[in-house]
Amino acid sequence: MNIAYLWVALGGALGSVSRYWLSGLVASRFGETFPWGTLTINVTGSFIIGIFATLAIPEGRLDPQSRAFTTQFLMIGVCGGYTTFSSFSLQTLNLLRDREWLYAGGNILLSVVLCMIAVWLGFLLGSTFGSVKGN
Repeated sequence: MNIAYLWVALGGALGSVSRYWLSGLVASRFGETFPWGTLTINVTGSFIIGIFATLAIPEGRLDPQSRAFTTQFLMIGVCGGYTTFSSFSLQTLNLLRDREWLYAGGNILLSVVLCMIAVWLGFLLGSTFGSVKGN
């Protein structure tokens, strides 16, 4: 087995547990009327992956071995387990930095619209398996 998979798995576990803990903490302090916990996770995850990405780029401060570890364990593993929104944010930023305005805008629009449609369709499909309140 490639060691990279182990780093991604361990980082993913750490990120998922962190997301569960912080989201619960925020929800318990501010309530669940608005998804403050999810918003906090998405914003902090995007901020954190931005830091790691800056360090891991070829012009960054990390040597190749540290860059691989940072990418696998921290960016893909921890940040990916913490929130996939961080990956979306970084990829969109990279498109903007490359002046790919149409692709960046398309990524934003398509991600929001298609994900909302997908969650709605998933909800509809899931509701066929049993009674769901609020539909």
